[in-house]
Amino acid sequence: MDARPNNQTVPLAVDLDGTLIASDLLWEGVFLLLRHNPLLLFMIPIWLISGPARLKQEIAARVDIDPAGLPYRAEVLGWLREEHSAGRQLVLATGTPLKFANEIAAHLGIFDSVLATEGTHNLTSGRKRAALVNAYGDSGFDYVGNSRHDLKVFDAARQSIVVAPDRLAARWQSAHGAKLIETPTPTAKTVVKMLRVHQWLKNALIAVPMILSHEFFNTGMALACILAFVSFSAAASAIYIINDFFDLALDRAHPTKRHRPFASGLLSMRFGVVVAGLLLALSLSLTVFLPIEFLGVLCAYLAITTVYSFSLKRMLLVDVLTLAGLYTIRILAGAAATGVDVSFWLLAFAIFFFLSLALVKRYVELRLSTLPAGERIAGRGYRAEDQEIVAQAGLASAFSSALVLALFIQSDAVRELYTKPWLIWPLGPIVLYLTMRIWILARRDEMNDDPVVFIISDWRSQLVVAIGAVLLVVAGV
Repeated sequence: MDARPNNQTVPLAVDLDGTLIASDLLWEGVFLLLRHNPLLLFMIPIWLISGPARLKQEIAARVDIDPAGLPYRAEVLGWLREEHSAGRQLVLATGTPLKFANEIAAHLGIFDSVLATEGTHNLTSGRKRAALVNAYGDSGFDYVGNSRHDLKVFDAARQSIVVAPDRLAARWQSAHGAKLIETPTPTAKTVVKMLRVHQWLKNALIAVPMILSHEFFNTGMALACILAFVSFSAAASAIYIINDFFDLALDRAHPTKRHRPFASGLLSMRFGVVVAGLLLALSLSLTVFLPIEFLGVLCAYLAITTVYSFSLKRMLLVDVLTLAGLYTIRILAGAAATGVDVSFWLLAFAIFFFLSLALVKRYVELRLSTLPAGERIAGRGYRAEDQEIVAQAGLASAFSSALVLALFIQSDAVRELYTKPWLIWPLGPIVLYLTMRIWILARRDEMNDDPVVFIISDWRSQLVVAIGAVLLVVAGV
């Protein structure tokens, strides 16, 4: 990247966070810490009072990182390997704790020395500049960095190379004509992917109580459903972001999830924390316009999803039962928002139906797993040999949901609600078609999406759901 003939005699110092890797180990360390022990959340402010170095050391003492799984910037790492092969002295100069820096340097095998945070000495900004000048002299080194914390180091370096700069670093780079290493930048599509907008389709379940009560043209109920939908969607996106933070290591080891915005480092965790906070604020503010019962359901949803992210998702069968419950909670949220009572029949059907779909998700993961028998899937409580029993349980739940629906159709409640109850008998076969088709596609390895999202977005499923809806309407006329 630099054609100067004496380059190989000048050490090249390289920043880590945001420069060599497209992530920040401090933020990653915080969520690793909380994943191991959520109660340590209350210790973080106490450690921070003593300074950022204390916080970094406390985190490093309690968690481990996997250097091989970090999102290294290919453009930067490729260039550094070339410099190393040419005999240039490379220095990893980072504010990251020495423990992490040494592990990364050992993994890459290209650094001759490491300068990092030790004890109470936080090696950033002026301290990093002083350490490099003390070791190599003023203008006796080149430096690769990315942020406002690197400005003082840029000024002391013979030559500075800027990578994925923040606003102040970009301004410095432009003013000084420094070299810029181009890296992938996030787009609107990246943000949409972060929010999991396609998952908002699941929140359409909020409208189920209103629809089943035949209040199609009730403007007040429709508005309440819209507000509840937006509130739940904002809360769900916030939870998806936080869940991604806790699952970084697992996502990076996954063939497709490693491309997610935070796992790949395309979006910063700091940005994600801010967005998650704003989404939660939006979600809770909308509850002011809805009955207090909706706030209770929303809080229950947030609490359960948080516990699910921390531990329940790794427990055998508890995870799928929780997922089925979370789907059902959306129906309860719709009932709370509109004031419509939820019948025993609807809840019983929902639990079996959504349990079947939750089991599909685990079945697909087991199908994709290449682990030998006896080993658990990373982050789950299942083994490869559980595939058969998961499928059996899923199909049994699907048929149970159809059975509950059949019993409901024959009940007194139907005769009170529908003038032509015989017209809704086809709902049983429709439910079986939806669920059995999903299971067949999963067995063919053609089910790569959330089953609920698949049903809402697949045209065949849309067609049979539309037929069922028409039958419900006509039966009640």
